[in-house]
Amino acid sequence: MIKQIGQRNREILRLVVETYMATGEPVGSRLLSKRLDHKLSPASIRNTMADLEDAGLLYAPHTSAGRLPTDSGLRLFVDGLLQVGDLTQEERVSIENRCAASGRGFQEVLTEATAALSGLSGHAGLVVAPKVDTPLRQVEFVPIGPGKALVVLVTEDGQVENRMIELPLGMAASALAEAGQFLSHRLKGRSISLARVEILAELTARRAELDQLTSKVVEAGLAVWGGEAGSPSPRSASPGGTLIVRGSANLLDDVAAIADLERIRSLMEELENTEEMLRLIDLTHGSEGVRIFIGSENTLFRQAGCSLIVAPLQNQQQRIVGAIGVIGPTRMNYARLVPMVDFTAQVVGRLLG
Repeated sequence: MIKQIGQRNREILRLVVETYMATGEPVGSRLLSKRLDHKLSPASIRNTMADLEDAGLLYAPHTSAGRLPTDSGLRLFVDGLLQVGDLTQEERVSIENRCAASGRGFQEVLTEATAALSGLSGHAGLVVAPKVDTPLRQVEFVPIGPGKALVVLVTEDGQVENRMIELPLGMAASALAEAGQFLSHRLKGRSISLARVEILAELTARRAELDQLTSKVVEAGLAVWGGEAGSPSPRSASPGGTLIVRGSANLLDDVAAIADLERIRSLMEELENTEEMLRLIDLTHGSEGVRIFIGSENTLFRQAGCSLIVAPLQNQQQRIVGAIGVIGPTRMNYARLVPMVDFTAQVVGRLLG
């Protein structure tokens, strides 16, 4: 469509979008006349802007005001006029250092990557990953305080994840060790989803061979990893995966009206609870790299006036294991953020084994 609207219209649309991204304010014809490479009268510019408004690419927020790009106008700009920049060496080094996996588990790498994106972009960073369902090497229960323990899972490819569980009163360290040995022996080389039902059946049949408290710990460990229980940290987006969001307060920095504030607050609540975020992984399937969803193109952000830049997370076997991205206002700097999200996804992918 970009070639169908004419050179003058493309130039006016580009300037309106770029000026809006820089200021957040409606753009008037007099300002555009000063920024055009060739001279056009404000009246000619107004006529062109009227044509773009009729095409659904611009709109006037108020009578006699300048124009703002619609979601369709932003989409046309992103698809046909956007000139993607590149990261500085300092930004690349910062992302690589923040994501460095030495001594870190799977969740820690994802959390640091999300925080790095948020810090560098000035917007909200997020990562979503499915529940780990790879063959396991070891299971261990680690006491962390009265009535609490971590269930630590180590996969065959070296990823480490943990969940917190409540312990029965009077739980001895020896019982925790026994529970870990019981599960490690039966889960080694197998995923929890494949072995869980079989282990629970065996636990019921051979309950007398295990201490009663140990049996409860084994059941609790299987439950929290099977999505039936647990206190997610990072938060669980649903029983099927993990959602990490950092810098969500940045979404409030661009708010000017009370109505906008309420929409952003509503979005932040959705980010905390919605299972729809796990569908971000589906959005990246079949994609070679970064995808951009502007405003109403994504139902989750329709009311908040936000855009999403997202890229798939692929491990070294080229299997998609999650998605990482940035949420910000529709006027965010796409040219800068697209390479940032892409590079971060590549760095994390290299670290995932």
